[in-house]
Amino acid sequence: MKCVFCLGPMKPGTVPFHIDRAGIHVSFDAVPAMICTQCGQSMFAEAATRTIEDVVTTVEEKAKKLARVA
Repeated sequence: MKCVFCLGPMKPGTVPFHIDRAGIHVSFDAVPAMICTQCGQSMFAEAATRTIEDVVTTVEEKAKKLARVA
């Protein structure tokens, strides 16, 4: 696999990922990804992306319930 940015070779590894959305901050320390050995750009597999989306959606739903309690 080649990097879509610099065409360098990609290798499997893990990278941190952080998202801020709707007042919620979610961090993952080690998400599986393909990482370019030349420029360092990372690419998540579709399954990892779906899992991140599921976690963020679940946290948002729980946060909405918490806001209603206050």
